[in-house]
Amino acid sequence: MVVGDIETGTEVAVVGAGPAGYVAAIRAGQLGLDVTLVEKDAWGGTCLNYGCIPSKALITAADLAHEAGDAEHMGIHADPAVDLSATVDWKDGVVDRLTGGVEKLCKANGVELVEGRAEFADDSRLRVVHGGDGQGAETLVFEHAVVATGSRPIEIPGFDFNDGPVLDSRQALALESVPDRLVVVGAGYIGMELSTAFAKLGSDVTVVEMLEDVLPGYEDDVARVVRERAREVGVDFRFGYTAAGWESTEDGIRVTADPAEEVAADGGTAVDADPDIDTDADAEPIALAADKTMVAVGRQPVTDTLNLEAAGVETDDRGFVETDHRTTTSVDGIHAVGDVAGEPMLAHAGSAEGQVAAEVIAGEPAALDHQAVPAAVFTDPEVGTVGLTAAEAREEGFEPAVGEFPFRSSGRALTTDEDGGFVRIVADEDTGFVLGGQVVGPEASELIAEVGLAVEMGATLEDLASTVHTHPTLSEAVMEAAEHAVGEAIHTLNR
Repeated sequence: MVVGDIETGTEVAVVGAGPAGYVAAIRAGQLGLDVTLVEKDAWGGTCLNYGCIPSKALITAADLAHEAGDAEHMGIHADPAVDLSATVDWKDGVVDRLTGGVEKLCKANGVELVEGRAEFADDSRLRVVHGGDGQGAETLVFEHAVVATGSRPIEIPGFDFNDGPVLDSRQALALESVPDRLVVVGAGYIGMELSTAFAKLGSDVTVVEMLEDVLPGYEDDVARVVRERAREVGVDFRFGYTAAGWESTEDGIRVTADPAEEVAADGGTAVDADPDIDTDADAEPIALAADKTMVAVGRQPVTDTLNLEAAGVETDDRGFVETDHRTTTSVDGIHAVGDVAGEPMLAHAGSAEGQVAAEVIAGEPAALDHQAVPAAVFTDPEVGTVGLTAAEAREEGFEPAVGEFPFRSSGRALTTDEDGGFVRIVADEDTGFVLGGQVVGPEASELIAEVGLAVEMGATLEDLASTVHTHPTLSEAVMEAAEHAVGEAIHTLNR
């Protein structure tokens, strides 16, 4: 202990107050444990303050502006003006309400809140350095610890987030005016969500992606729907390119990009399958004029500030803390949850892991099961997935029964003027048990919950198909997809 430090004790020390950490702290408090939650930045973590919530607020505002100005075919004529600074103020108000709620919930469940940056002194002590002049530090002696420090955006060579025109997603969400020209590096879920939103707000958006399509890791037909819609709202793509650098010009900046060798070498299966994707094996370097550039190429764990070595906690070669199905690390009594523990890097997955960690610490027989954890992308249209794809089901030894229902056949989708995409249900042919599903279309993030429940409870295609759904609703598409899988579809042709 450093001379002058105050030493205090706690049963459970939680480091990081994001969705994984504060949930772990609250659940531990509910289980009667003495809990101390340490946060160096803001209650609610990245998700509530700089990620999930503010991005969805901006997307909602962008959608509203775009829909109002693009509804002449419905007899509605409008020319909305966007005051982005006012939109940001509204977004910040939403964030403040939620983060304030987190603080109140923690206190109501007996959680001690400590502001400061924590690092391990050994496997039973944390040193917490408080911010501000003269605030000092303290040593926190714990019986159990939960690491929930989350992740941060990855920087790439030539693009420093401290440079004015170069933005990470957090900085992009704080802009007070819409850039006329925006270059987005990366076509993953963050890049696609924000590039589409800024295009709807009036930016001339170009996305640079080293791979051959948007949303790497998603099925080709899912990615295709999102890509085509993004192009409809004005997003331009440069596939097969790696951002190389940028320089200032008289009227903004110039972003340069080089052909990505690994993509140019073989083209990739999606390129061969879809002629709408432009990847040129003989491409030359390009230069793109812009006012701002946003880099969204992924996230990395925040473990470098924790001094994990002092506690003996092991990480992999990318810095993620290695855990088992009970969130336990290489050191007994120390757990890791959320983004810091690796995939799936989802806020709701982190919250589930936080609950498991608290229950394991309390001696309960809790364990993780990520099979029924859904994922959502808030693009236009949205994407929701859970469980296995048909290809993954075959790899695991199942003979998949697959049913689909297109939103163009949904009365409710047509009345909302959003008829792109589909619902797909994947089940085991022999037993009918639902193994997974993919939704790309309106409200996919909401619709996937029904499929997730089916996977979690071991429901069958018959269960989904025989459940009467309200008409007209988007959720009918889930029922229709299940009916299609057993050859009994009414509103689409059976195979």
